[in-house]
Amino acid sequence: MARIAPATYPLTVYYDATCPLCVAEMAAMRARDAADRLSLVDCSPLGFSGGPAPREALMTAMHTVDAAGRVLAGVAAIRACRAAVGLPAGGALLDLPLVGALADRAYAVLARNRYRLPRWLVARLADRGAIAPATCADDRCRF
Repeated sequence: MARIAPATYPLTVYYDATCPLCVAEMAAMRARDAADRLSLVDCSPLGFSGGPAPREALMTAMHTVDAAGRVLAGVAAIRACRAAVGLPAGGALLDLPLVGALADRAYAVLARNRYRLPRWLVARLADRGAIAPATCADDRCRF
């Protein structure tokens, strides 16, 4: 798996706002986006157009477009979002061919089944900091 060049900002993120997991993840990303690097776009409305791919593709995997026009999808898009808000993006681990391939497959399975995830599980992941966790010190959290 080739190393992807760092994104340039702003980073436009196309996501499915009818998916509870996607909404929780984007809310957490927005809360952490102190530098205002992300521009979130809901691609779920029927007839949506104007994204970097047809609506069907955007609804299958999260996509991002950086200021240089580079399009990323799936795990690469998630990594770009996390890097934009200052979270570890997986770096060297996801650059390993086997790990990267497994992450891509796991993402595809999760994306296909995202509507089946119970809301309580999504809420629990968010509460435990599994979704874009806050960084806390001295009882103050940076989002």
